[in-house]
Amino acid sequence: MIEAIKLRILQGDPIIHDVRNVSLPQLFRGLPVIAEKECPAGCSSCINACPTNAIKLNPVSIDLGLCVFCPLCEEVCPEKIIHFSNDYHLASDSREKLNVTQKTKTITPEKASAKIISYFGKSLKLRQISTGGCSGCELELNALSNVNFDLGRYGIDFVASPRHADGIVITGPMTQNMSRATEICYEAIPNPKIIILFGACSISGGIFQSSSQTERKFLKENKIDLFIPGCPPHPLTFINGLLDWLDRK
Repeated sequence: MIEAIKLRILQGDPIIHDVRNVSLPQLFRGLPVIAEKECPAGCSSCINACPTNAIKLNPVSIDLGLCVFCPLCEEVCPEKIIHFSNDYHLASDSREKLNVTQKTKTITPEKASAKIISYFGKSLKLRQISTGGCSGCELELNALSNVNFDLGRYGIDFVASPRHADGIVITGPMTQNMSRATEICYEAIPNPKIIILFGACSISGGIFQSSSQTERKFLKENKIDLFIPGCPPHPLTFINGLLDWLDRK
């Protein structure tokens, strides 16, 4: 017991008290910054290097719904036009806002409707569905319940049953085997309910976008309330995205 107490004192305060303003290491790759420069004539190095076709030229833009946040485009660009900052505020309420250009300074979701805020503003229960991912996104979602991030202090929790949930958080590219299972889970949640896409695979298919084994019909037929880009996204991106969307201070 004495040793446990000593260890706890040595660890100090592990809680992130201000999730809005955390200084992440410079090595962390967050919101891309695109310099106001012209690409050299005929250069397409970044496009050739991108594994998910997330980059377009003239002008340069990056689709964060496709981006897996590898540094390849930044490394091969001869003019250093692309640079990944350590800004983890990336959540969006629309797919279009994930398209980063030279004019993009920040990404913040618009407030949810008054009805959604009145229902879920103080208490939100979510059911997470893994639809064929690599478990990277799932690990980050699991971390939200640890002492560092402590998502529960905001009244947001993950639950085991869709009957107890207010919405679903989808990870993975949505394989054929998980398509119907996702529909069944979503149907079991009482109205009103929300859908959150977590990670590049769920938003666009990511590196599996061309696979014949995916079935993304469910995502096309239902309204998506929140997009959390990344590969995998940082837990702070998830927390801040939900707090902004629910208009929480």
